[in-house]
Amino acid sequence: MNDFMIRFLICNVFLDILIVCLVVFRHLFRNHLTSRAQYHLWFLLPGLMAVPFLPVHSLSFSNIFLWLGSPGTDSAMQSNNFAEKISAMRQPSGMDWMYDLSSSVSRNTPSGIAALLSFLWMAGILAMVLLIFGSAFRFYRLKKSSLPVQNPDVLRLYHACLSEMALTKSVPIRNTAFLQSPVLAGLFRPCIYLPLRLVSASQPQALRYMLLHELQHYRHKDTLANHVMTFACIVYWFNPFVWYALKEMKTDREIACDTAVLQMLKQDTYADYGRTLIDFVEKTSLPPFPFATGISGSMRQMKKRILNIAAYRPATFRKNLCSLLLYCTAAALLAGSAPVLAIQAAGDSLYTFTENEQNITYLDLSVDFGDMEGSFVLYDPAADAWLIYDKENARKRISPLSTFKPYSALFALESGVITPRQNLISWNGQEYIRPEWNQDQTLSSAMQSSATWYFQELDRQTTLPVIQNYIRETGYGNQSVSGNVSSYWGDSSLKISPIEQVEMLRKLYDNAFSFAPENIETVKQSILLYSHAEGAIYGKTGTAEEDGRNTCGWFIGYVEKDGHPCFFATNVQQKDNATGAAATQLTFSILTKLEVWSGKIG
Repeated sequence: MNDFMIRFLICNVFLDILIVCLVVFRHLFRNHLTSRAQYHLWFLLPGLMAVPFLPVHSLSFSNIFLWLGSPGTDSAMQSNNFAEKISAMRQPSGMDWMYDLSSSVSRNTPSGIAALLSFLWMAGILAMVLLIFGSAFRFYRLKKSSLPVQNPDVLRLYHACLSEMALTKSVPIRNTAFLQSPVLAGLFRPCIYLPLRLVSASQPQALRYMLLHELQHYRHKDTLANHVMTFACIVYWFNPFVWYALKEMKTDREIACDTAVLQMLKQDTYADYGRTLIDFVEKTSLPPFPFATGISGSMRQMKKRILNIAAYRPATFRKNLCSLLLYCTAAALLAGSAPVLAIQAAGDSLYTFTENEQNITYLDLSVDFGDMEGSFVLYDPAADAWLIYDKENARKRISPLSTFKPYSALFALESGVITPRQNLISWNGQEYIRPEWNQDQTLSSAMQSSATWYFQELDRQTTLPVIQNYIRETGYGNQSVSGNVSSYWGDSSLKISPIEQVEMLRKLYDNAFSFAPENIETVKQSILLYSHAEGAIYGKTGTAEEDGRNTCGWFIGYVEKDGHPCFFATNVQQKDNATGAAATQLTFSILTKLEVWSGKIG
């Protein structure tokens, strides 16, 4: 919640920029947009405000078109049951490296500022909800005190207005002594509420104008829009740009209704309609309920409406067409910006992968994965081809766990904490669960046994600021290193996706970091699992434990044949038994099926 609040506030900055752009667009093209189109432009805003809360965060329209245009890229790759496949494989004798000790989950302590912001936001929402409930209660009392209109002259005029607007469904009308001007209220069963003095007075023309105005609100479902606007005010109560936009939206709504009424009137009655507005603005101001629509408004709003009436001319076909094109243009531009809001709201939890620039085949490995969530990614540089199972999980950033240890070693080598020839660290005497940890460790032995204390000591000596610089330089995952130097990669701030794991392995293999070649080679040799005449396989596992259950397993690495590498990353997740060993076994099953690895190990 606290992380979301920080990202939500950042998202609001982008939202404010879009609101400014919308206001500027509306101002520049105001003479080419009809009143209704200017009002409908604001309907794009609630859609943008909803984007940060959508469950699918980073929606890419280009990816949708790519998927629609090339359905044949998915490979319907089915296989035998996972358990059967594994039992049929020849397992190596020295597979202890698969069963690395789990990294216990250590949740980040929420920052004080983020917690305070979350509290203030929720408190503001609660205050807004209480205000709305108070308004709803007042409306309930008004509704209970109102009576159906019985005046035959008023009813006759009302039915004439219904006929004039070609409305077949009758909207209930009631009168009340607690209103100064008419309003339309009610989400599912809208009702027009008329002030008693208006029903009793002999003002048929003014009443006709007001009924036409409220019926226009009914025709265009403005009560629904009002409830959406009210909800937006609750959620974005702290954002002055949103309040300004919604205020302008209400003004444009009333102007659009005025214009719709004027289209039904004769030209010589425009002035009478304007005088009716002026007459009522002298008696009242805003509607008494935020979810109600009415003919009244603030002095500033009334001024704009009177000016609109004075300058009103029926819209030509050319203006209607131009208005439609401009509206579609604005909608397309704002829709194109939605992924920016989504990515900001999602923070750095999803990796942006430019799929349209890649040669990708999407695999169906659901039978192999069984009940486990997760993904498999393989990249073949020779063919410049990607094989991916479960695109969304492949892009999702999670903790690297022990798969970060090769990079911890690389950064320690580069900073001079250890060297390719001198990398022995003495055991501190602390007893660990795995016996092979309870001894002095070299880089090779520590990597094979995944001795966490060894790499924690490397990180401590390298120091967190230096590690942060290396992570930024190499572009590792979300590049976020915070908190304790001994746990930043163990389900803490540092996150990486399976696709990025593969990209990092490729950089490591090619030394795209421009590090010392002997340091790169030392790290490569430390993750060499086995090699024979048919090739070699390099890799590292990782396992997360939460409340005594293994919930996440990694296996990353590459297969090398005749100097030709293929990089892979497998991640598995479930409530229990999701381990590095499970990810490893699954990986060998898939690699064997893809004929990347022969299945003969050791």
